[in-house]
Amino acid sequence: MAPANDSDTFDVGGEATVHRMGFGAMRITGPDIIGRPDDEDAARAVVRRAVELGVDFVDTADSYGPGVSERLIREALDEDDADDETFVATKAGLLRTHDGDWLPHGDPDFLENQALCSLDRLGVDSIDLLQLHSPDPDTPFEESVHRLAELQDDGLVDHVGLSNVSVDQLETARDIVDVATVQNEYNVANREHEAVLSACEDYDVGFIPYFPIGGGDLGEKRAPLETVADDHGATVRQVALAWLLDHSPVTLPIPGTSSVDHLEENVAATQLSLTSDDRARLD
Repeated sequence: MAPANDSDTFDVGGEATVHRMGFGAMRITGPDIIGRPDDEDAARAVVRRAVELGVDFVDTADSYGPGVSERLIREALDEDDADDETFVATKAGLLRTHDGDWLPHGDPDFLENQALCSLDRLGVDSIDLLQLHSPDPDTPFEESVHRLAELQDDGLVDHVGLSNVSVDQLETARDIVDVATVQNEYNVANREHEAVLSACEDYDVGFIPYFPIGGGDLGEKRAPLETVADDHGATVRQVALAWLLDHSPVTLPIPGTSSVDHLEENVAATQLSLTSDDRARLD
């Protein structure tokens, strides 16, 4: 995936240059993001293929598995000897239950313990990007962010990010630490966090839109997406991803899949250029 122009890359934290189309590694785990996948070799093959295609930004989390996604990423990158070229972002701050629930848990000691586990699973001396997975209503937000800042000061984390936050929370965190990225749900059909994206643009903070194709549920945008897709000989999925790349220079989409075919389709979206008419239809 050779970049066509400078807009194909983004400097995370102002220094770590990555291609903007990333890979979300949530779905290389077992069903419901719990346990191991049925075929671990196939899961590692998806990660390796992403790297072969030029994807150098991979997003995961302690809670994916839990722990399974991080381990498989390390094993896949070790096989390809691609550790130095691949920027791996992970997250701390969600506790998984036996029932599969996702419970915010921002206690500073818990965050630090998750970070230490992530370091071990990823096989690294420092985490490229550690994101607070979600604010915890039972823990003061500032305390959670302060602990991430301390981990950065201790050299265990290179960059700090946030997820599922408001503009006010972003502002609060920026008073404590240099925030490199924000990861919120966002796609062509769900723009609830447009104000957060705008703030990220103002601060040159990377914005990582999760559910970048809405889990396939694109509501009233599906018809115009299909029209644009037909015009370009592309898929709806590709147009939705191309729109994210086109919409803002700070977006870092992380479409996730356990399929090599879907992965290749996603990465091909980087070659799709939208016209002004396309934008008008989708906006």
